[in-house]
Amino acid sequence: MAAKIKKGDKVVVISGRDKGKTGQVLKMLPREDRVVVQGVNMVKRHNKPGQGSPGGIETKEAAIHVSNVALADPKTGAATRVGFTVLKDGRKVRVARKSGEVIDV
Repeated sequence: MAAKIKKGDKVVVISGRDKGKTGQVLKMLPREDRVVVQGVNMVKRHNKPGQGSPGGIETKEAAIHVSNVALADPKTGAATRVGFTVLKDGRKVRVARKSGEVIDV
């Protein structure tokens, strides 16, 4: 089955404390049904100093459940659902339901 959201997609957070924020998907965690989105769900981690790093408090993105994000429409940037269609040349592509715009090219 084709994935509705993929790494590199621009998504909009539709629920939670970061509702309304947009960002690019940095990492997919399909087994946990989670995604890591750039600039969303920022958390602080306390790191011990090691050989390669000085340690200290690091701010980074944590995973967010995939149901809390929606694909951003390529035309308007608003949240949209994803559909699939088969083109004349036989390729199956993702389509934004709001605008009908093809996402995969």
